Amino acid sequence: MEWVLVGLVLLVGVGAGILAGIEYKKRKDAKQLAGVEQQAREILDAARKEAENLKQEARLAAREEALKYKEEIEREFEGRKQKLAELEKRLSEREFNLERRGEQLERRERELNQKEEALRQREETLRSKESEYEELINAQKEELERVAQMTMEEAREIVLKKAEEEAREEAARTLMRIETETREEANRRAREILALAISRCAAEFVAEKSVSVVPLPSEEMKGRIIGREGRNIRALEAATGVDLIIDDTPEAVVLSAFNPLRREVARIALERLISDGRIHPARIEEVVRKVEEELEATIKEVGERAAFDVGVYGLAPELLRLLGKLKYRTSYAQNVLQHSIEVAYLCGVMAGELGLDVKKAKRAGLLHDIGKAVDQELEGPHALIGAELAKKYGEDEEIVHAIAAHHEDVAPETPLAVLVQAADAVSGARPGARRELLESYIKRLENLERVATSFPGVQKAYAIQAGREIRVMVDSGKVSDTDAALLSREIAKKIEKELTYPGLIKVTVIRETRAVEYAK
Repeated sequence: MEWVLVGLVLLVGVGAGILAGIEYKKRKDAKQLAGVEQQAREILDAARKEAENLKQEARLAAREEALKYKEEIEREFEGRKQKLAELEKRLSEREFNLERRGEQLERRERELNQKEEALRQREETLRSKESEYEELINAQKEELERVAQMTMEEAREIVLKKAEEEAREEAARTLMRIETETREEANRRAREILALAISRCAAEFVAEKSVSVVPLPSEEMKGRIIGREGRNIRALEAATGVDLIIDDTPEAVVLSAFNPLRREVARIALERLISDGRIHPARIEEVVRKVEEELEATIKEVGERAAFDVGVYGLAPELLRLLGKLKYRTSYAQNVLQHSIEVAYLCGVMAGELGLDVKKAKRAGLLHDIGKAVDQELEGPHALIGAELAKKYGEDEEIVHAIAAHHEDVAPETPLAVLVQAADAVSGARPGARRELLESYIKRLENLERVATSFPGVQKAYAIQAGREIRVMVDSGKVSDTDAALLSREIAKKIEKELTYPGLIKVTVIRETRAVEYAK
């Protein structure tokens, strides 16, 4: 029990201590709370003062800002006010100008109305006068038709026909004058170039025939050439392709063949057989074969020499061989190789005068008749055959065209082609250079006269001077002097278009008027 009491007492003591501690803490806390409250009041007072100061400063700043904004607004207002005043001034000026223009337009409108009225009145006057004039013109037309006994359409046709005739006469006179001046200048220049070319080129021409004559040492040799039962002559003809004529000419054998190359082989072979004396078929074949081989080498050498003499280099070997064959080819009795060499020289001289390529001109001139070396073996014009050969062996396109065009088988399109044409004509047209068959000559003259007489108003036409001039007689009642000039030009154009001829053909139109009266 005591212990319990002691415990209770202790417990009471502890509780009293705890209560005392709690009371002490409350007083301490109350005291601290009072200090904090005092401090808070002080802070609040300081904050109120600071806020009042800030408020006062903000109020002052706002007032200053409002004053500045007010000043800016006032300045802007003044500027706009000034602009409005200027605009108002401009508007007033424009209004004044518009009013003045309106008055001017009204005044012009009144003037235009007056002029329109005047024009209307004048138009009415003109209409009335026009109707009067038409009546007068119709009356005059009727009177003129009655007096002239023709209608207005007939009179118009007469006037138009007269005007057309006058225009044709004037055109003909102008054409004659221009043609005369141009022809004189062209002829002068052409004569200079051709004369220079011909004077610098001298070539020989030997007229060859289709036969060759081999002299014999005696008449006894004819029998040996014929052989037993004619076997030697048959062997020789078979080996060479040439006809041998023995009995016609004493102490001579005539070799006849159109192929000059075969004729040359037969001539050389026969001369060697006669010189050797051994004449029999086996020997004939051996000699002919050997002569053919030698002649082939000679042909190549001749072609090379011709190219060297002219100054043309770099030709294909086959072209050189064909060129050498031209030595044994003739055209109208003119040696084709000599003709080709002369054309090459003429082309070179004329090309130098005209400022063209001299080497190319010589090359084209030398090769222009190369087709004649094989024209008996191939079909077609020799110009086109030659062009194909030149193209085949690598010649320049311009040279190929010049070869093809030198006889108008194709139209000439380059100066070189025209140059080769001119040189070919000059070489062939020289006196004594060529001979023409009688049949073809007569046919050419007949065609020339036929072309001339095909025009209306032509009475007669005569080809003179070996076909180098055609004289045309016209009916003076159908062809006037001016028509004669036009007629000569038209005839010349038709001759150029339809006929083939060497050189130039002069067309002379003759018109004469005869008055005949008899004295009784």
